[in-house]
Amino acid sequence: MISPSLHPGPIRAACQRRRRMAFALTPLSIALLIAGFPWLIPGFWHWRFAFAMPAWDALVLIAAALDGARLPRPSQFAAERSWSNAPALDSETEIELALENRATTIVECRLIDDLPPALVESPATHRLIAFPRVPAKVRYRIRPQERGDCETGWLYLRYRSPLGLLERWARAPLVQTVRVYPALRTGEEQQIFLARSRQIELQLRQARQRGLGRDFESLREYREGDDLRDICWTATARRGGLITRQYQTERSQPVWLVLDCGRLMRSRVAISSAKPPGPESATVGPSPATAQRVHSKLDYACTAAVALAQLALYSGDRVGLLAYGQSVQQRLLPGRSAAHLRQLIESLAQIRAESGEADHLRATATLNRLQPRRSLILWITDLAETAMRPEVIDGALQLLRRHVLLFVAMAQPEVEQIASARPRNVEQMFLSAAAQEMAGRRELLLARLHDQGALTMDLNPGALTSMVLNQYLTVKERAMV
Repeated sequence: MISPSLHPGPIRAACQRRRRMAFALTPLSIALLIAGFPWLIPGFWHWRFAFAMPAWDALVLIAAALDGARLPRPSQFAAERSWSNAPALDSETEIELALENRATTIVECRLIDDLPPALVESPATHRLIAFPRVPAKVRYRIRPQERGDCETGWLYLRYRSPLGLLERWARAPLVQTVRVYPALRTGEEQQIFLARSRQIELQLRQARQRGLGRDFESLREYREGDDLRDICWTATARRGGLITRQYQTERSQPVWLVLDCGRLMRSRVAISSAKPPGPESATVGPSPATAQRVHSKLDYACTAAVALAQLALYSGDRVGLLAYGQSVQQRLLPGRSAAHLRQLIESLAQIRAESGEADHLRATATLNRLQPRRSLILWITDLAETAMRPEVIDGALQLLRRHVLLFVAMAQPEVEQIASARPRNVEQMFLSAAAQEMAGRRELLLARLHDQGALTMDLNPGALTSMVLNQYLTVKERAMV
């Protein structure tokens, strides 16, 4: 889960006057002014009755002015915004707004928290009663829509006295930079993978897995069939006979997360959310029970990367990150501490999908330079529809010479639906044929890559995280790295 230190800190500020004429009549005052118009009817018969309406309206305006004079000044209010947890995709974040009334008058307030579209679709209005010297609080929930850094706006305040004849406007500069992180799996969802990882670890510890890894374990006499490269010539010279080295499975294997940030990862995919609704609360945005998750492929890739990083670190492996587009956006060498996981989550929150094609060969060269030893590489990308072999396939073939490659191509659910649907007219027939041709080409490219030794997967974004975690545990169980 996210460390508490990732939470946005609370921000507090004194309210300011919104503008020079920062007051207005309330609907009640306007209704009382309109109530004076019936005096015009008897004014048609006697001119003195016509003066009743101006007198009534003047009385209402004087009462509104006196009522407004009792209202506190904007500087007598202090506002604060605090966050219950770090904002992340597909999870609710609770925001608490606190308003401190330093005056002696009870006021009715309406608050509008100006948050960017990355956090809420549209700002909501919140009502509260501010008593003197007692902070009034209101809580509401949001569901972030985009990763990355976003800047919150001002808190706008409209308040009126108990009579409700006049209201004043104020605002508080609660401007802060908030970082939205990739979606994280809950503890319940991780339990099955953690339990299986623990079981695999115990099995490897008991079996020792001699000869499968490259960590030195012991020396023994040479036997027929041993690899000549494993002979220890210094020990051979001392003992006068051939001595060979024994190896065991590495206890801390490097795992690299390679994310394509090119144009193909910008496409957005809608997945129905099956999460049950939580407790009743004010939620800004679509209902969790009926809303669909509409994120880019890169967002789903970041979610899978965070989940795999958590599982790999729990298993004792070291995790690194390489996110690239035309150039390398984020690069993080392998590590395995809690601080390293936090840094990895921070890096994943900042990557952005680019409008151009990603340079896959440059990323391959960078990764081979950063990781010369054998490692497990999770490469999440997509295959371009070109007449020639995609460049990402050439880069994957270069990595296979040294590393174990888990190559994941993110499919488009809409294309699969068109390919599997039964056409009803000529137009649908051509669409179906084109979709089937695209699917067949993808299957052929992945099959050729699989024949070269790669672990290939063609997945819909909704099944990406679970399938990647299961494949990682399979690699660990078979000691393939």
